[in-house]
This record gives sequence, structure tokens and C-alpha cells, in this order.
Amino acid sequence: MKLYNFVLSALASSSACAPEASVEALARRTYFYVGGQYQNVTQSGSSASVFFFGQMYVEKLQPLHQSQRYPLIFVPGAGQTSTNFLNTPDGRQGWASYFLGKGFTVYLVDPPQRGRSPYVQGFETGTVGGIPVTAIQQIFTAPEKFSNSSTSYPQASLHTQWPGTGLQGDPIFDQFYASQVQLQRDPEISDRLVKPALNALIDKVGACVLIAHSQAGPYAWVAGDSRPELVKGIVAIEPEGPPFVQLPGLSGKARIDGVTRLPLRYNPPVVNITRDLKLVELPPPKSKEDLYVTCTVQASPPRKLVNLSKVPVALVTGEASYHAPYDWCFIEYFKQTGVKATWLDLGRLGVKGNGHFCFLEKNNMESARLVLGWILRNVNRGPR
Repeated sequence: MKLYNFVLSALASSSACAPEASVEALARRTYFYVGGQYQNVTQSGSSASVFFFGQMYVEKLQPLHQSQRYPLIFVPGAGQTSTNFLNTPDGRQGWASYFLGKGFTVYLVDPPQRGRSPYVQGFETGTVGGIPVTAIQQIFTAPEKFSNSSTSYPQASLHTQWPGTGLQGDPIFDQFYASQVQLQRDPEISDRLVKPALNALIDKVGACVLIAHSQAGPYAWVAGDSRPELVKGIVAIEPEGPPFVQLPGLSGKARIDGVTRLPLRYNPPVVNITRDLKLVELPPPKSKEDLYVTCTVQASPPRKLVNLSKVPVALVTGEASYHAPYDWCFIEYFKQTGVKATWLDLGRLGVKGNGHFCFLEKNNMESARLVLGWILRNVNRGPR
């Protein structure tokens, strides 16, 4: 295992705009794969052959001086890979290096069928595709410039933290868009593939904290439900939502089990979702009527989450993100189900102007410090 100065730089599309390399924390680096299975599959135009499917790439970064009790597992969102956490598109320090510098061992993953976790035709095939430039600009990097689009929301005008213009042709945007990879169009297939792979990683690593972004939110909830004795905390950065329903303008299937499509363990047990999970609407507080959406919650008395209620949760929301109107619904869901959740509502905590990718934006170290504080207070109590 080689020790080296963990130096990474983003390569800009133009050498004149290439960012300088950021000097990162000292780390030992290894990689491996978890999950997957051999299966005999017939692919188009060929006879049946044995392939390996469903594996997940894992990169381990271990600090020179490990001082924290539990390692961190970073899980990226839709169309993203673990490069999200290495450094920013304009070459600044990323969250992986920040937490390495604080004494945490870090695991970075590419979920199955994405990045270095290959998609192979013939098993849980579904359809893979990409995210178009327009969607990235309107939702992630420059929502403030699309106030008349169907994806607009009241808080978009507050977005100030994306480096560069956030538009096609800007070298920082081009670098970010170049990092987008294929994703499985059917979220249920992704859910089914990630569950055994992520559980296998948790079993291998042992007690840990999950840091999950966007689409990876349901992956983390399922892992916490499956391994409550090992998942010591979940930091959910704008997890896929809102609970139970899909809002207009958002794609994909709703999370009919609350915050997941796969079943969670409730008490009393849920046998038939339609029959057992009775739902009602909860309007926003009057002071937030123009900013928040109406939530869908359980009717009283609500069912409790048996396992996930044992795992402390931090919900991170950017002030100017498309999540800002509905992340309050997660807090209401967790109140009902008995989950101890802390809302790291960045704008209210003085971290201003963030969109959906707070860990890549100009003030990414401010949100990192808030997450670190939550982990130290709620999970990693004392030195290793």
C-alpha cells in the first residue's frame, strides 16, 4: 500500500483556464470491489456466456494519522461518480480531503452500472442514459438564470455560489458536465443493485457513517434499515424526495414506502402499502406559504421506523436549491417515524447561496465544517 501526497487537479477544457492543483491531505490509497455475482446471460448478437454483474467500485483513502472512530462512506447522486468528493470542478479542495485532514478514513464509491462499476447488457438491464446540458444548468449550476422555466422555484434567485457562470461554454461548467456519466433510467433497478453492494461494503468496513447525495438518499435509508447496528449516522445531502410523492417537474418513480421504493421496517408492520400507509396532506406554516410546498405525511397514528429510528440523521439543504421548497417534508416524516433528525438548513445557519451541490460550490468548506460538527456531536464522540 503506497503512501503519497494525495494531489488532484481538475483538468479544464482550455489550458489557459486550467486550475492549479490543490494540495490535499496525506493518505494511503487502495481500491477494491464489493457485491456482484456471476451469471449466464445471452447478450444481443451473441450466445450465452458468463459475466459478472452488480459490483461496486470502492476507493479507500486512509489518513496518515487516523484519529476518528468511524470511517465515512461517500455515495454520489444520479449521473455522478465519487470524483464529486475528490476536488471541485475549478480545482479546489474537496470534501474527501477535508475529512481526511480531520482524521477520518474515507471510502468513495461508484454505484453499480455507473462509472467504474460497469453496466453490462443482459442482467437487470433497464435503460442507461445521461442528463442533458439544459437540465444541469436549470436545476444544478445556474437556476437563478432560468426564472421563467418550468423548473423554477422561489429560492432560485438566491443562488450565488456556483464557480463560474454555470452555463455551457464556461470552462468550469464544461469540466463539471464532462464528469457526468451514464445512469440507470429505472430507479427501482438502481435501488435493487445498490442495496446488496452497499450492505457488503458496510459489512466489510464495519461501523461507519454514510454521506449520501441526492439519488443516493434512498440507498442510505435502506442501508440504515438493513444495518442499523453498523450505520452509526447518515448525512443526507438533499436526498431524493419528497416523501411518498413525486412533485411536478421531477422525473422518476415516487418513494411509495416513504423515503424509499424498497420496503422499510415499520411498526406496526406494513404488509400492503396502499392499505396500511394512510396518507394526508400537511400544508406549510403560514410564514412559509410562498416558499414551501404542501407535504404528504402519514395519517394519525403514524407508523414508526423500527431500525432507521436507531440511526441519527443530518439533513443538509442549500438555501437556493430546488430542494429548499420541500426538504421540510423530510423533517415532518422523521418526526412521525421516530427518527432523530437534525436539519442543517444552510441558509438559516449562515451558509448562503447554495444550490444542489454544496460540496462543489465556492463555500464548500463552510458546509463541510457544519457536517463535521454534527458528526462529532452525534456520532464520533471522542478520539479513536
